[in-house]
Amino acid sequence: MTTDIQDATGAGTGPGSTGSTTGSVSTGSTTGPVSTGSVSTGSSTGTVSTTGARGRKHWLAPAGAIFAVAWGGNEFTPLLVMYRQADGFSNQLANLLLGAYVLGIIPALLIAGPLSDRFGRRPLMLPAPWVAIAGSVLLALSAGNVPMLLGGRILSGVALGLAMAVGTSWVKELSAKPFDFRADRASGARRATIALSLGFALGAASSGALAQWAPFPGVLPYAAHTVIAVVFGLLLLRTPESQGRNIAAGALPAAHPATSPYPRFLLLIVPVAPWVFGTATTAYAILPALAASEIPSAPVAFAALLCVVALVAGASLQLFSHRITAGHNARGIMFALMLTVGSLLLASVAVSPPVLWLILPAAALLGAAYGLLMVSGLQEVQRIAPPDHLARLTAIYYGITYLGFFVPLALSLLEPWLGYPAMFAGGAAFSAVSLVVVMLVFRRDISLHRAAASR
Repeated sequence: MTTDIQDATGAGTGPGSTGSTTGSVSTGSTTGPVSTGSVSTGSSTGTVSTTGARGRKHWLAPAGAIFAVAWGGNEFTPLLVMYRQADGFSNQLANLLLGAYVLGIIPALLIAGPLSDRFGRRPLMLPAPWVAIAGSVLLALSAGNVPMLLGGRILSGVALGLAMAVGTSWVKELSAKPFDFRADRASGARRATIALSLGFALGAASSGALAQWAPFPGVLPYAAHTVIAVVFGLLLLRTPESQGRNIAAGALPAAHPATSPYPRFLLLIVPVAPWVFGTATTAYAILPALAASEIPSAPVAFAALLCVVALVAGASLQLFSHRITAGHNARGIMFALMLTVGSLLLASVAVSPPVLWLILPAAALLGAAYGLLMVSGLQEVQRIAPPDHLARLTAIYYGITYLGFFVPLALSLLEPWLGYPAMFAGGAAFSAVSLVVVMLVFRRDISLHRAAASR
């Protein structure tokens, strides 16, 4: 951020030089030439001075908004134990409420992603913290009313869908020139996923602690999130646009990686993506329910602890993921699937019967698998997506990941016929199959696949 533009790009003085700081620089806008030291973003917010950009980390505000929205998305999770015990919810109803916000996430992802490719990131992302606040307010007022809980969860999902499709793309673009001259090509994905994971973790930690030990356990967790979201919602207002407006983001090109002729998206991203939240929800929704009888004095706090352990493990691995995911290979996804296999096998042992000293490391390993799956999958999407379809393909990826939120509901429905140890072992077998596919097909550089698609 503090490196001079000429130093960062290779100084040049002639028109059209890649290292020049003069002439016209445009990101897809029709605003025409801009003066020396300015870059047109195509936004109604005007030009962004590269001199100012060198001293400001513009990506922090949208990353903070992602953090706040993720906080609201996961504040509900440790409270499932409370709703089961205080309101008499069955496992099926509690898991339905957990997954209900996917009904808001997926439409928001699939609609907002393409719209932001066309109209810019700001107008689609600015409402996200305020929609999350509306969801928390509805949850706080629900008093165990199921329709209100469903409505609040869906609003939380809409906000999270906006944050994941649009906010992630915004962070990615603000983590590149002309906004950030020091970031590497994977910085955007890493920053966005860390913000997401930390929001999930702290949302669960705060709500679990408040529900366990503070008064008004059905209200204070949501009030805390409201304060956080207001702060980050206001900070977001000053963030510049990063995407040119009025881009003709029509149908994807026929040879684009996300379409059926291109195998990398279909055979790498699609089969792996559901494991992202399949592992996460196993750690912080299924394991707490199975272990609740072992911690009768503080079941909500223990649920929050497992959630935090899993998500901190995931965020920690994301922080150093560039050491694993460097290059254009599928090494990060392969390593993440190995973690998935091992974590599910450990979970199958830990719950038969529940053994607390095994459940904690199982949650940590599941969280590590979640973290690496998330960031390596997102980096893969960002490699193969052209700029004018980045949010659209990010939305598709995240939409598939959220299918994993139905894993707790599916397993609770299968429980009368299959025990959790057997189902976890079966999940390990399925993830091992995914690992074999990745290892056999996708060791080569991505450029080979691009060349094949262009023929």
